[in-house]
Amino acid sequence: MFSSVWNFMKRHRRKFIFTGAVVGGVYFLGKYAQKKMREIQEREAAEYIAQARRQFHFESNQRTCNMTVLSMLPTLREAIIHQLDSESLTALLKTKPANKLEIWEDLKIISFTRSLVAVYSTCMLVVLLRVQLNIIGGYLYLDNSVGKNAMAPLAPPDIQQQYLSSIQHLLGDGLTELMTVVKRSVQATLGGVSLKQSLSLLELEQQLSWIRAEVESGSERRMSWYMMADEENTLADQACGLTENDVMTIKLLNETRDMLDSPDFSTVLNTCLNRGFSRLLDNLAEFFRPPPGDSASAPDSLSAVSLPLAKIIPIINGQINTICSETPSHFVQDLLMIDQVKEFAANVYETFSTPQELQK
Repeated sequence: MFSSVWNFMKRHRRKFIFTGAVVGGVYFLGKYAQKKMREIQEREAAEYIAQARRQFHFESNQRTCNMTVLSMLPTLREAIIHQLDSESLTALLKTKPANKLEIWEDLKIISFTRSLVAVYSTCMLVVLLRVQLNIIGGYLYLDNSVGKNAMAPLAPPDIQQQYLSSIQHLLGDGLTELMTVVKRSVQATLGGVSLKQSLSLLELEQQLSWIRAEVESGSERRMSWYMMADEENTLADQACGLTENDVMTIKLLNETRDMLDSPDFSTVLNTCLNRGFSRLLDNLAEFFRPPPGDSASAPDSLSAVSLPLAKIIPIINGQINTICSETPSHFVQDLLMIDQVKEFAANVYETFSTPQELQK
């Protein structure tokens, strides 16, 4: 019996070997597949956790951006009011001076200039801080991520402080130059308009659009210059004696400048300006409404309500307190909630929170 079994196995030896190899291969293949599946699941779980962590950090960074904008608005407002002082002219008018008409003309130009400068500079502050804090936020994410702890940090606190101090250009030289350009455009557009001339809201909107066109297209300066000085005016001027921190700060400034000069940034800034001037007109519209019960109070008759320019001046003069308000106002909230601003901020953060080797 045993010999017959043995003979059967000898005759079919190749089949047994092949079957054993197949069964063994399937077993080991199954084990290998299980191991790979575990690795894939673990990798996907790690990627999900990393993505959730990065998303949480990004959202936290945006809240920081919003709070920083609000905290800087009082400083911006004071800088504008200090250089465009309409209050002293208003006080002077109360003394009934002999050159009353001349003072009214000056008040007209200054009142419009400072409210328009407030719109421009607030929009610039919102988008500039979005860029700066998301560049820093991206580097901080990399600094705090696994595997970076052993390397030199990309954005240590002293470099952050040096880099973010560049915002002073917008509050200083940039703001002063912006005032000069806007004031010149206001003078060219409204200088010849009589104080007694009545304007409807639509006519006032047209005047503002002419001023905007002159400021945004007629100036030799790019809009980005008001937010950041030219490269030759930065730390790069120092041909020698640059510290390692200075080099890193220059790198951050150059990266920021590249962002400010990009078409996407121009689109986002223009969107903010359109929203800002639209909100300004909404605020002004409250003063152009006809009295209740007036026959002109039809829905499409707002353009029929006109006010003398002399009465519009104090209205436009007071808008800076709404535009540059540190308490969340409709004006600032509108700018902070614009979808294009959020998307652009996400793209900046994504760019600078992705390891460079993954971008190649």
